[in-house]
Amino acid sequence: MRLRIVLAAAALLTAAFAAPATAATTATASGVNDPACRPSAAHPRPVVFLHGLGATSYEDLNYLQDHVAAKGYCTFSRTYGAYPQFPLVGGLRPIADSATEIKEFIGEVLAETGAAQVDLVGHSEGGFQSLYVTKTQGIADRIGSVVSIAPPTHGTTFAGLTKLAYLLGVRDEVGKALTAFGCPACDNLITDGSAVQTLTNGPIAQPGVRYTVLTSRFDELVTPTETSFVREPGVTNEYVQDTCPFDPVGHIGEAYDLNVWNLVTNALDPAHAEKFLCTAGSPG
Repeated sequence: MRLRIVLAAAALLTAAFAAPATAATTATASGVNDPACRPSAAHPRPVVFLHGLGATSYEDLNYLQDHVAAKGYCTFSRTYGAYPQFPLVGGLRPIADSATEIKEFIGEVLAETGAAQVDLVGHSEGGFQSLYVTKTQGIADRIGSVVSIAPPTHGTTFAGLTKLAYLLGVRDEVGKALTAFGCPACDNLITDGSAVQTLTNGPIAQPGVRYTVLTSRFDELVTPTETSFVREPGVTNEYVQDTCPFDPVGHIGEAYDLNVWNLVTNALDPAHAEKFLCTAGSPG
């Protein structure tokens, strides 16, 4: 019975952050994954997009990336945290390993574009990585701003699933099972996961970096939702509903929500923030 509980919990946690399959975006027009793109004076920092757990560079933030590129930014994305034998699902490998990949990618973007800094926009695990990479990889001076969407900053209970593991005294067994199932990142992001401990040991926000953390009051996977926020000086923490109170958007939907897109572009360029008409996103 105990083994069945551990295996069931591990399977649920592995699938919890996986986004649904959607049509891939393969555009390489100027501004979207174009190494020839050169940042403008209006938008001098390329924007690097970091997808969520179980997603890829072409499925999760791809439409938001197109939206930001259409505003005149150079934008870049790459799948991180995938296993070589299974490249269609990203974000599974240990958080620390993926952070190294992301650091290298940021270096490539800077070299290609000639920019001095990038901005980071991440969703879910990618939101966590935007905070984690900035703090742990020694490149905070190369990052201008971080916009983190629904990050499990202080760890997540994965919609309450991990509470059962603690109640039954099988937290360690669940962690081992998650790693055996090929998702050590899942274990890293639980409330007391190793990556969470690394991120939250001392200040998260780094000097000179502008931070915005966005999440929904109805996020059903990063729970409690308050755990996304970074309560430190210089960090802007916002619920989508602070601006659009009737938007029921949920965790996966936050990557595709028009209100979130507008909040992201305003966070990237707060000096030219624009008012927008609120819509209703997906509650899932």
